[in-house]
Amino acid sequence: MWFRSSYSPLLFLMICFAVLPSSKERVTSEEALEFLTGPVSTILLPCFYTLICFISVPINIFAIMVFNCWIRPKTPAAIYMLNLALADLLFALMLPFKISYHFEGNNWKFGSSMCSVVTAAFYWNMYCSVLLIACISVDRLLAVVYPIDSLAWRSSRTTVIACITMWVLSFAGSVPLVSSDQTFNLTKLNITTCHDVHSTNKIIWLKTYFVTLCCLLFFLPLLITVVSYTRVICSLSRLQYDVPETSHRKRRAVMMTLTVLVIFLLCFVPTNCLLLAHYLQLNTEKSQEAPDGSYALYLVFLCLGSLNCLLDPLLYYFGSSQFRKQLSNMLKFSKRQMLKSSQTEKSRIKTSVTRTTCGSGVVGSSEVFFFYV
Repeated sequence: MWFRSSYSPLLFLMICFAVLPSSKERVTSEEALEFLTGPVSTILLPCFYTLICFISVPINIFAIMVFNCWIRPKTPAAIYMLNLALADLLFALMLPFKISYHFEGNNWKFGSSMCSVVTAAFYWNMYCSVLLIACISVDRLLAVVYPIDSLAWRSSRTTVIACITMWVLSFAGSVPLVSSDQTFNLTKLNITTCHDVHSTNKIIWLKTYFVTLCCLLFFLPLLITVVSYTRVICSLSRLQYDVPETSHRKRRAVMMTLTVLVIFLLCFVPTNCLLLAHYLQLNTEKSQEAPDGSYALYLVFLCLGSLNCLLDPLLYYFGSSQFRKQLSNMLKFSKRQMLKSSQTEKSRIKTSVTRTTCGSGVVGSSEVFFFYV
């Protein structure tokens, strides 16, 4: 058997298995069994995913409402961000299945088909987000560096076609996971795992699959994103600094570039780099070594991999002035409602106190003082 991490095959680097020389199969190690039944896997992980789910769902619903209903006309950036918010929302809606799985002691109870769908959802969301962020970076490059020449390219129709292409590519990349059985009955613990344990005959095709996936759907879009934002900042740096609009555009471009950099460094780069390194080492002597037990490293990368659902809204804030305007209006409206509610409550209390005082005929200074403290 082959033991892998939930949502990510990287746990092989951290929580591996013992290989018996006289056996034709890999046997799950005691370390792996302890992890499957330990508090990290059954308490900490589901609590973290619960937090991600509760925060990201309302945030992305609000972002979808803003980009779909309140922003007119639809700019290319708004269309890309709408699709990015939709991808994050769909992923967050899948998290309750994994939360239940971990809370149940890593015992999958929703059937093998649902396990395949939820497993594929992680990789699909990650690579769909990477591709859409790359599209946003190219759109920024065209708008800033080639504002006149790119008018024909930056149309709503072209943007929609690009978004559909990104969805199809990311979905095609996750098809092998959807079409294969990701469940495994672990008799030692009497549980059915989901994407945590695999038989050894799947290792070869998984190695080819994930190496290809990382190169085409991560490292290539990463290169495009870095080059695009570098060109944008260089182009803005050559403009005059004393022009307020230029200074504002440059500041926004820098903040958006930093946000994209943080998202990639925290959520995507560690996962994909270790993913690629892991599969390149398979079937080598190094991959047969004893486990290093790096639980903390595993936990950090596993948790940070899902944070893009919370960090993507920062792209909307720095990348869309209309989104910032709608968010500001909503916060102002909420503040006015809170002030109005507070004033209404104070008025109600004051009226209630006055009626009580007059009705009871209380005139003593000590009792009147008590009512208005």
